Amino acid sequence: MLKGLVSFTGRYRILHQTWLAFFLTFVCWFNFAPFATTIGKQLHLAPEQIKTLGICNLALTIPARIIIGMLLDRYGPRKTYSMLLMFAVVPCMATALSQNFNHLVISRLLMGIVGAGFVVGIRMVAEWFPPKDIGIAQGVYGGWGNFGAFGAEFTLPMIAVAASFMTGGASNWRLAIALTGIIAAIYGVIYFNTVQDTPPGNTYKRPKKNGSLEVTSVKSFWAMIVSNFGLIFALGLLAWRLEQKNIHFFNLSQMYLVWVALLGLFAYQSYQAYKVNQELLTGRKIYAPSERYQFGQVALLEFTYITNFGSELAAVSMLPAFFEKTFGLEHVIAGMIASIYPFMNLISRPSGGLISDKFGSRKWTMTIISAGIGVSYLIAHFINKSWPIPLAIAVTILAAYFAQAGCGATYGIVPLIKKEATGQIAGNVGAYGNFGGVVYLTIFSLTDAPTLFSTMGIAAMICAFMCAFFLKEPKGSFAGAYEDESLEIATQKAPILAEE
Repeated sequence: MLKGLVSFTGRYRILHQTWLAFFLTFVCWFNFAPFATTIGKQLHLAPEQIKTLGICNLALTIPARIIIGMLLDRYGPRKTYSMLLMFAVVPCMATALSQNFNHLVISRLLMGIVGAGFVVGIRMVAEWFPPKDIGIAQGVYGGWGNFGAFGAEFTLPMIAVAASFMTGGASNWRLAIALTGIIAAIYGVIYFNTVQDTPPGNTYKRPKKNGSLEVTSVKSFWAMIVSNFGLIFALGLLAWRLEQKNIHFFNLSQMYLVWVALLGLFAYQSYQAYKVNQELLTGRKIYAPSERYQFGQVALLEFTYITNFGSELAAVSMLPAFFEKTFGLEHVIAGMIASIYPFMNLISRPSGGLISDKFGSRKWTMTIISAGIGVSYLIAHFINKSWPIPLAIAVTILAAYFAQAGCGATYGIVPLIKKEATGQIAGNVGAYGNFGGVVYLTIFSLTDAPTLFSTMGIAAMICAFMCAFFLKEPKGSFAGAYEDESLEIATQKAPILAEE
């Protein structure tokens, strides 16, 4: 597997093209953060408004990951990823042309849809790689794709400075942001014309029902309903934040109207879930043991993704300002130091998947890494201006490693739950990563960095405990092929054996 990564043929070509698609969606998604201070000064934004824009950037990714997961399972990753990449030019141009806070809120909410692209590649990679290699394959996809956050933080300011001659010497952030969307759209066309959903001879398996995730027990149905409400809660929290003083995007009546709309959305989701699972709930359908899975395991993976990817989203969004204010650094220097966190994705996330493949237990890999996340963030709680900067950087690297390795370990499990519903399951788990980002950044906007670090650390320690006692090892975790594929191969070979 590792030797094959230097190849650009067969399944490795698909892997490389897909992580590049993810990389570009993340460059677009994070193209605001490097310019937050500059944009704030030019458009006369309050500090609370800049923090709120960071939350808006995550908000619509929550429902988008679920919706895109459904579209993905129905239409396939090739079409879904291509359309998403081409759509990216819309919010990028909207951000580049923004003239005030309200314009930025709308453009960054739309940008959240682009941030949902991660889900698509999870299914694509699962189609091309067997269970025994799924951890490292998903880790490479996620890690090298997440590297786009570093690409945005490190390269976009340089592009903006290089193009400053067009703006009389001022940082040309508008051109840099617009350029990310144009490049993504061009690659969307390339991706559509050069990849395939499955290896030759394989059939792309779609869920039998659309509109909601099909579960296999009544208990799992109610667990899914509770899970859906959690995501609605996160959107309600954002609406509340947009009504607060110094923000005033919504007035009180508008906030209540949004809450009513969100409750309507929850009711619609619940109705769709009932329609898809009606036969199960009325006792007319009982799933065979081989078809069953526990939604409780999905819910636990949602929690792991809150603690790893949710904390990563929060850290990437706040670290530049944290280093700038804590150590009195210049904005560019602080941004370069903070970019170490997303840079670690290149190594950390693939290593989390590789450990999950080689350790022999995906459950205990997840448990140990979650504990590491907790310890590293609890140490970060104590960072202050009296610390040597190299020590603060070392703690940042430690936290980045465990959080990103945890992402790799999480998605070393997700595709093994129920392959034909991987898009929807990955969408749910991914949405909870954004749920975590919204909650963590809301806490940060109301408190301070030490409180944020300690909150993320305590949540990760609770997660480690839950994984140790409740997470189950997926069936066929280290098999050479998925169970349904093994049955197909056996069926195909049977007549040949009989003739012999």
